[in-house]
Amino acid sequence: MTGRLLSLTAAAVSFSVFALSAAAFAAQAEHAAVPDAAIAAQRAALSAATKDAGFGPQSPRDLDAVAGQNPRIFTLAPPVTQMALCDIHLHTNAEHKGGDFTTYAGNGDGQGNHSGFKYNGTLTAAELAPTAEKVGLSEHGELVPGDTVEIHFVHSTAKATVGPTLATCLSETVKNPELRVEAVVAVLVNDPKAADFTQMARIETINGLNQVPNLPTTLGQPVVYAGSTTGPSYNEKGSPFQVTWSVRPKVVKVDITSVGKWLADNPFQENHAHGVRMLVTDPDLLSRITQ
Repeated sequence: MTGRLLSLTAAAVSFSVFALSAAAFAAQAEHAAVPDAAIAAQRAALSAATKDAGFGPQSPRDLDAVAGQNPRIFTLAPPVTQMALCDIHLHTNAEHKGGDFTTYAGNGDGQGNHSGFKYNGTLTAAELAPTAEKVGLSEHGELVPGDTVEIHFVHSTAKATVGPTLATCLSETVKNPELRVEAVVAVLVNDPKAADFTQMARIETINGLNQVPNLPTTLGQPVVYAGSTTGPSYNEKGSPFQVTWSVRPKVVKVDITSVGKWLADNPFQENHAHGVRMLVTDPDLLSRITQ
């Protein structure tokens, strides 16, 4: 009886998501945000798809909401000085909510674009002045002064390499490496005196490991918690990866021109900022934040 009820619930959610996906497509075509019901349907689909399936805690999350009741437990990854950098990429708007980035960007297109969270503060007219060159242009738009981005510096305990895609964080010889993401939320400004992203993302080999020694250290005490990989492909399904997150709560101003330079020439073949996974709110999918 319980199984039948779960099947009916899943079927209802599937139908709801199908119906709302048409609404999402129409909204995207008109450059409008999908309705709240579309986001609610995605959340319901995620909960249904992961219920009793054994998934570990998920990301992203509200950093100020420390409660969570996911029963899967794993040891937090070691410090980045003992791990190898394996990937750097950006998301348009912050995937996490908290600190200086709690302003909701809106529902977006339901596929991770034009959603997430923005910098709460204000910028000067000079900082918001348009740039001559387009930065991070893709089918979903471009980066402009005033935009918020969440930058992920991904590290692995495997013999990781530097290259395109997160596959560089894995290894044929180590199938279960520990993963850690050092997350930096930045607001892009038209100011050459702001932080230089090419320097922040500069890679050095230290003690035989790829490292980014210029990670910001003045953005507050990072919130550390057990979670997963992110990205909009997991809006309606669970991520099977276990990831230790270290998210800085304060925002750094970054010169948008330096981001353009990095996107034009980096070993990860990144040329634009990615969409966001919707905030995970189901307590059964969240760990408890203890640090």
